[in-house]
Amino acid sequence: MLDLRKRNFTKAELVQMLSEEDPEELDILFDTARTIREDVQGDKIFAYGFVYFTTFCKNNCNFCYYRKSNNIERYRKTPEEILATSKELIDSGVNLIDLTMGEDPEYRREEFNTVADIIRTIKKEYDTPVMISPGVVEKHIIDKLAEAGADWYALYQETHNRELFKKLRVGQDYDERMNAKLYAKERGMYIEEGLLAGIGESSQDIADSLLTMGQMGAKQVRVMSFVPQEGSPMESCQTPDRTEELKIIALMRILYPHALIPASLDVDGIGGLKDRIRAGANLITSIIPPRSGFMGVAQNTMDVDEGGRTVEEARNILSEMGLRIASKEEYKRFIREEMR
Repeated sequence: MLDLRKRNFTKAELVQMLSEEDPEELDILFDTARTIREDVQGDKIFAYGFVYFTTFCKNNCNFCYYRKSNNIERYRKTPEEILATSKELIDSGVNLIDLTMGEDPEYRREEFNTVADIIRTIKKEYDTPVMISPGVVEKHIIDKLAEAGADWYALYQETHNRELFKKLRVGQDYDERMNAKLYAKERGMYIEEGLLAGIGESSQDIADSLLTMGQMGAKQVRVMSFVPQEGSPMESCQTPDRTEELKIIALMRILYPHALIPASLDVDGIGGLKDRIRAGANLITSIIPPRSGFMGVAQNTMDVDEGGRTVEEARNILSEMGLRIASKEEYKRFIREEMR
């Protein structure tokens, strides 16, 4: 095993670590990642409330359940529903509201004014950080979202292999997507970049993505295992062994000690939380109130109405691990001090 504390890894060294299968060596990898996280933030784990407020989308991504051509039941939540759910999540103890949407033509027609108003309300009345995931939008829309007070702009390539990108995001432009988030960064927003594991990528592709995330200045970096979606062209593909996702989380932590790295409840539900935290993740995403009518992405209903994606459930598991959910003030201090 390489010296895991040195941080400045070559692509070849990253590929070597991604190819590691020896259980003892993997334990060293995960232990190192956890130690680095503890050095930076002690026993604190952050928590994000997930508000997927419209499942309409103009795109036909081959991996996505909500792709335009999929014949499914969809929803578009009202501002009142979005704000009520946001407040419920904030009251339960989340540190940030993640406003996520498909690339809904309805919001484009009205220039995202409704979304900007929702951001302003959450910031002003609830004093809570906001992440917005609107897809690829024009610069003047990014300006509007930044001026409304959005702290984060999340927009994932899913892969940095351009040929694979074309197969996943059919008809979309790699550079347009990349440039949108880089412009959001120019406007003072933090950016989140993400990749999918198990969609035909090689270890070299993953290593490229890990290095690219740092080069572009992403402050939150995410990996999720691919989950086949009913009605999509990739429905018959297999979901990967989760070891790959865990190795990527650990390498992200080692490469970027101060980065925010999610343990998403959207892949394996609450049952997958411990492994991702043990691999070095420092925040929990896709917390959704039960019986709220809101859905997830990779697993759109898993554990939601059963109450398995709540702060309370996550808090109980973290407590068993000697960890705790951070307060909103601790989160705001972390992004103010560590992210800069």
